[in-house]
Amino acid sequence: MLSYRHAFHAGNHADVLKHFVTIQLMQYLNQKDTAYSYIDTHSGAGVYALDGSFASKNAEYDTGIGPLWERTDMPAPLKEYVDLIRAMNPSGKMRYYPGSPYIADQVAREHDRLRLFELHPADSKLLADNFRKLDEHAAQQGIRPTTRGKRVLVTRGDGFQALKALLPPPSRRALVLIDPPYEDKQDYKKVKDTLAEALVRFPTGTYAVWYPLLQRMESRQFADKLKQLQCSDWLNVVLTTNTPMPDGFGLHSSGMFILNPPYTLEPMLKEVMPYLVKVLGKDAGARFTLESGKPTGTRNTAVRRPVSR
Repeated sequence: MLSYRHAFHAGNHADVLKHFVTIQLMQYLNQKDTAYSYIDTHSGAGVYALDGSFASKNAEYDTGIGPLWERTDMPAPLKEYVDLIRAMNPSGKMRYYPGSPYIADQVAREHDRLRLFELHPADSKLLADNFRKLDEHAAQQGIRPTTRGKRVLVTRGDGFQALKALLPPPSRRALVLIDPPYEDKQDYKKVKDTLAEALVRFPTGTYAVWYPLLQRMESRQFADKLKQLQCSDWLNVVLTTNTPMPDGFGLHSSGMFILNPPYTLEPMLKEVMPYLVKVLGKDAGARFTLESGKPTGTRNTAVRRPVSR
């Protein structure tokens, strides 16, 4: 199924959650000098024009980056995310929004490696073109790579299948981001199966999964199934911006499920999530849930009580 285009949803509340968490995961990896791999299984186009025909159709960015754009009271981790987006909009007008590949490119260091996969033919071409333009701009500025090998590889292909060949990475350090469209309900099973195999190949990697909370059974049961995976520990954070519509349409909630999260992530989320609920919440149904623990079915399992608004 290749109908999904993320440009329609660029900059919405789900992107805010996904992208600011991704930045914090990469900043944690940046604390050690050793290089790491960033692997994005469903990369999209990399950059989106908010005034383009796709993004402006429903203006979903008004549920996410829009309300944050002029704020001056943001917690530091959230400000870091917004500042990155402001840097790509030097005029001060919110025109462009980065996808996860562009964000990763800006946060990763020169000796880290980005491996980007996108199956949609149009978005794959846009992704490759966007990174070609970044390379050309750097060359015009006299910036030349100082490390051997290709820092960014863009591949048109199935990220679920491609992940097998990349694990474990040479440096034994990696962040894997998995965020398929979930238009096909089989994506939920593919994510779980892909992670189960990845954890056998590379049990110490950090794996971040974005997912929507929808009415369909596969969505409601998804996080509980991920809790069964044999990792060291897990963290699950959900942002709900409004009460679900009676007809079940519309994205009101999304989550980030992280396997082998850094110890710094949970206290950071306890600081930031109440702020996001306050700024992005639309009604009394706005809330967040934060929980962590060890795989279910293992000895010494300790799941903490969810924290909500």
